[in-house]
Amino acid sequence: QVQLVESGGGLVQAGESLRLSCAASGSIRSIDSMGWYRQAPGKQRDLVASVTVVGTIYYPDSMKGRFTISRDNAKKTVYLQMNSPKPEDTALYYCNAVVTTVDGISRNYWGQGTQVTVSS
Repeated sequence: QVQLVESGGGLVQAGESLRLSCAASGSIRSIDSMGWYRQAPGKQRDLVASVTVVGTIYYPDSMKGRFTISRDNAKKTVYLQMNSPKPEDTALYYCNAVVTTVDGISRNYWGQGTQVTVSS
């Protein structure tokens, strides 16, 4: 089994920075892409950013210039640096990873989510 554990969420004021972390653990052979999604109440879950094992980063157009994703392969951890967040960034942020487990099977995994609330 694989677990993704997020941390770093909370209540911040608009303009305050925060950094989300997501650590993967379990029966992992390799991790391909890792990324962050978010879901606001009543809305669909949307991609925020993703990064491959070789460091290729993707941001949807709507997210470019807003946040910064990074990854530490040795720690099996992905980060999301949120600079100058806005109230509209309030959402439940989910970590996602495509993991090949020791049995050789590649699967998509999700964390439990960490709440980010940005007050104005």
